[in-house]
Amino acid sequence: MELAVYNIKGEDTGKKVTLSEAVFGLETPNEHVVYLDVKQYLANKRQGTHKSKERSEISGSTKKLGRQKGGGGARHGDINSPLLRGGGRVFGPRPRNYSFKLNKKMKALARRSALTFKAQQNQIVVVEDFDFAAPRTKDFVAVAKGLNLLYQKVTLVLAEKRENVYLSCRNVPGVRLMTARDLNTYSILDNKALLLTESSVEVLNQF
Repeated sequence: MELAVYNIKGEDTGKKVTLSEAVFGLETPNEHVVYLDVKQYLANKRQGTHKSKERSEISGSTKKLGRQKGGGGARHGDINSPLLRGGGRVFGPRPRNYSFKLNKKMKALARRSALTFKAQQNQIVVVEDFDFAAPRTKDFVAVAKGLNLLYQKVTLVLAEKRENVYLSCRNVPGVRLMTARDLNTYSILDNKALLLTESSVEVLNQF
């Protein structure tokens, strides 16, 4: 598969880049593995610090409020009973770890499947390698405007870190900057367009 390469003004340079069929052109991309990888990514981001107090943890009197039978209502003991306002919670949330294991080969297949989906949907744009002399948000906005990606959710993928590019795009809403080595399934899918630089394509072809 070949894609045209654009410059930062959005003009076609006449150059082409070849996307590896083994990465961007899977015959049968695995949707379930993509689901598992995204699920793991989101699960790992959860703090799991939720906590509510149960009956034994409420500060209150332990005196039994009424007799066991004959009251005409549900039986309950002290004021900490879950039946009463201000009482403990039954089976409330407790701190827990949501992370789970996923094999490396499955994660690699998920990334390739996600890249295949983006290629099939024509949501990949390739631009020449670029950098800015100084960090200016206006410069990156001009790049996005030239490529018709302004006001869209975009993941910009570089071959290596470029500080001025990062500082120029971090305040632009909807734009995420990543290096090709750090790209994950969630970041590939969570956008309207995947903006790749020429050199990053070479790295992704080795996925």
